[in-house]
Amino acid sequence: MFLGTFTPRLDDKGRLILPAKFRDELSDGLVITRGQERCLYVFSEAEFASMHERIRQAPVTSKQARDYLRVFLSGAHPETPDKQSRVTIPAGLREYAGLDRELAVIGAGSRAEIWDAEAWQAYLTAQESAFSDIEEEVIPGMF
Repeated sequence: MFLGTFTPRLDDKGRLILPAKFRDELSDGLVITRGQERCLYVFSEAEFASMHERIRQAPVTSKQARDYLRVFLSGAHPETPDKQSRVTIPAGLREYAGLDRELAVIGAGSRAEIWDAEAWQAYLTAQESAFSDIEEEVIPGMF
């Protein structure tokens, strides 16, 4: 499970060093792809295969499912961390997420997410206010 927030930097070659707590889960390979809210999703190879299997269950006749599949999979990029636990983020994905040098890598349960540090802080600030104002159960059985 991916948990926590980390603040690595992107180097001049578009690489980031994976947070130490995520390395074991991702050491054999990972997939980076477009996420929602203009971040990048990082899945272990096994989790990505599981996601792909669930996506394949969507009806081909659903335009929304086809659109999601195209955007999600067309940006997918497999990576294997090097000996220093670095992975390269392709230029197209860096552009999509608006990544600059300062990053926020967050744990989101079954995946990690890569955000531009400023974009993450703005998102978090907005969501923390909404989080404290929630009056109904968002996730059934959670509280």
